[in-house]
Amino acid sequence: MTLSLNEDRLVKIKLQGTPSYPSHWPWSVGHDGVSRMTPSVGGITLNFRVGDSVSKFVSDHLEPGVSTTTEHDPKKRSSSSKDRAYNSYSCIGNTATIISGEAKGATGIVTGHHGGIEHVIIDFDEDTMSKMSYDDKIMITGYGSGLKIEEFPDISIFSLDPTLLKLINPTVKNSKLLFPVTKVIPACLMGSGLGTSEAYKGDYDIQTSDPVLNEELDLLSLKLGDIVAIKDHKNTFGPSYTKGAVSIGVIVHGNSYLCGHGPGVQIIMSSLSDIEPIINTDSNIGKYLKIGRYQV
Repeated sequence: MTLSLNEDRLVKIKLQGTPSYPSHWPWSVGHDGVSRMTPSVGGITLNFRVGDSVSKFVSDHLEPGVSTTTEHDPKKRSSSSKDRAYNSYSCIGNTATIISGEAKGATGIVTGHHGGIEHVIIDFDEDTMSKMSYDDKIMITGYGSGLKIEEFPDISIFSLDPTLLKLINPTVKNSKLLFPVTKVIPACLMGSGLGTSEAYKGDYDIQTSDPVLNEELDLLSLKLGDIVAIKDHKNTFGPSYTKGAVSIGVIVHGNSYLCGHGPGVQIIMSSLSDIEPIINTDSNIGKYLKIGRYQV
């Protein structure tokens, strides 16, 4: 059946940001007791894109493509209404257009949000990124906030462009929304990001400190853009353990050595009983949108 979406009632709003400077952190001690200083969040990252392994590079929380913000001082972002709007109203799958500089006119796609650092992450092709500077202005057409599936009023949807939802094309069987995912993640592995009160503009991490579960679930094979299910977690008002609930999310940043951290998941959908994850190893936003390593 074709799902009925309320897309004709959704606001389209212009949101303007700029590339965020790369952040530099001092030595950090990982869950293995080793101290490292590696590339991390922020920047125009030319060779890390949707479709790459979360563990491809020696890095920590590395963000693919172009990390963007409205406020270059990270300490001011959580209190900036401008930056909160930029993060909250932009949705995965939205179009972003560069409106200044040498790459003016080039377009990309929003691929996620990284909480804490408050970045909106955008995929542009490598030629475009090579021309960009940190003074460039980027305009996102925010579209998707308030999205609902009419047949499933109890499913909460976050930060998802309706066009992407239609490309994913989940099906319905026995009054359940069958959603394609690459993996099902147990609740016990969810770490940093717990305790937040909403799922619109951030993420939380899959802990990768347990080598046994890493191998059992093949966690280190996760790719940026992979769609995953989190078992027994409800995200309607922020992430919380709820037996039987299912949340669907997108892998938005790379792996981490830090305790309680790992690949970041931005939630796009959550329900107590209406979602059934179906394993499909090809379920990646890059394949649906033809971006990143899947660019035609």
